Amino acid sequence: MSTEFTGLTAVVTGAGSGIGLAVSKALHESGARVLGLDIQAGEMAPYATWIECDVGITASVTSAFEKIKGHTHVIDVLANNAGVGAVGTVADATDEDWSRVMNINVAGIGRVTTAALPLLRQSKAASIVNTCSIAATVGLPKRAVYSASKGAVLSLTLAMAADLVGEKIRVNCVNPGTADTPWVERLLSLADDPAAEKAALEARQPLGRLVSAPEVARAIMYLANPAQGSTTGTVLAVDGGMHGLRLPK
Repeated sequence: MSTEFTGLTAVVTGAGSGIGLAVSKALHESGARVLGLDIQAGEMAPYATWIECDVGITASVTSAFEKIKGHTHVIDVLANNAGVGAVGTVADATDEDWSRVMNINVAGIGRVTTAALPLLRQSKAASIVNTCSIAATVGLPKRAVYSASKGAVLSLTLAMAADLVGEKIRVNCVNPGTADTPWVERLLSLADDPAAEKAALEARQPLGRLVSAPEVARAIMYLANPAQGSTTGTVLAVDGGMHGLRLPK
């Protein structure tokens, strides 16, 4: 078992399930103390201390960080993972879709990071990792609002990295491909033919399968690791080759 994060404190948003849960588990198993932010505790109990938080509401984030200050005076790792999705073309999108997705996926990162900065500044090896998406760099059908939000997350990551590099706070993001998570399972359950839809999602990634949550978590761990002190402003794809490979059919 790795001990690379022993003595460090991490905050993970969306820690109750999916990629956030996998990140919480990986950090815990590598020695970190993990504080998990989510609307519900989900399955994080063995790996993280749950702090109720809705990243889409400023008052909820403020309250959560008041509670965090009761647990720690320093944050070494912030994993901004909480997010929501939306299905449809730009013509399908409602005002509510735009407001909800951009508020949680983009402004949510801003809210949480702003609240975390005073504690990140107390760390000798502070790192922020945002969960972005392949949707930020590849045009996906019927993902207009979601793709727009993740494009914003990518740009926000680079802007944050530029703003914080002088304070020795590193900021990076991961771009997962379609991952085997509860959110994707819910999307598949709504399809007319879930098996066929899953096969199509697997086929569009050159490796021929969905990305696993632990694979994304390991990429986040790499970026968050204090040993990667020169890695900032980096976008790391974990997408089965979807972004960079063009294979013959």
